[in-house]
Amino acid sequence: MQSPNLDMDVLRTLVLAEQLGGFVHAAGRIGRSQSAVSQQIRKIEEQVGQTLFRKQGRGLVATAAGETLLVYARRILELNDEALVAINGLAAGGTVRLGLPGDFADTWLPAVLGRFNRALPTVRLEAVVDRNRVLIDRLDRGELDLVLAINQAHRPDAMVMERLPAIWIGPEPGRLAWNAGDPLPLVLSDPPCFFRQRALAVLEEAGIPWRVVLTSPGVQGIWAAVEAGLGVTLRIAIGLPPALRRLGAADGVPNPTGEPFALSLHDGGRALPPSARQLYDFIGEAVVARMSAGISGPG
Repeated sequence: MQSPNLDMDVLRTLVLAEQLGGFVHAAGRIGRSQSAVSQQIRKIEEQVGQTLFRKQGRGLVATAAGETLLVYARRILELNDEALVAINGLAAGGTVRLGLPGDFADTWLPAVLGRFNRALPTVRLEAVVDRNRVLIDRLDRGELDLVLAINQAHRPDAMVMERLPAIWIGPEPGRLAWNAGDPLPLVLSDPPCFFRQRALAVLEEAGIPWRVVLTSPGVQGIWAAVEAGLGVTLRIAIGLPPALRRLGAADGVPNPTGEPFALSLHDGGRALPPSARQLYDFIGEAVVARMSAGISGPG
């Protein structure tokens, strides 16, 4: 007996509902009524012969079968979208120039860049890793097509994808040589840096003495110094290496108060060619999926 083919539109609705936090939001995004989305759910439940969602409070949550289907749905849709992009991009060429901070260079973003390369193999991708202010300046001069930036939501070209709180980051337990009451050893970027400013302001407000033991122009140097136990740093959780951990009150550090840092994509206010627009969409989808899954990192 031939297996039924899962409806791609229904799979896309399910994944969108997971990303947006509910079927009401998904219905609004795809321009369908709540009843139409409910019919889609019933249809796919009939296809697979399983209950995929159950009521919880005023909403629905995935059952074990529903969670399994969502895993496969994301893979199916990704392959579908890559196939269409690849076919349409066979005649494409040229170069897409992307700028991004070091926070993203060594962790999950390379998978996005790999996906882009598979989808548009004839397009040359140039990735520049640098500090936010340098990347934004290069974008405004027309030297970059896209920039993934932190704390640049005030710009008119910003597509804000997420707002992330600051966290204290330290090495594994027992590696930091510091006793409460002594100046807190800090590993920071050299100024100007908004993470540095936030760290010092929080410590001053809490009345905690501090000393900067190392400054680095790049985040890789900061991670290496913190992992070695030289000190702690303050950044956002995205890009946190597995060898480091979030610190809290039990570790003697104050709550890093203040406005969350915005993560945003920028195109300089210019019309993007199709290849750059595809990369723009890939990055946006990856960030939404990452946030819906939770930012991993030891804690």
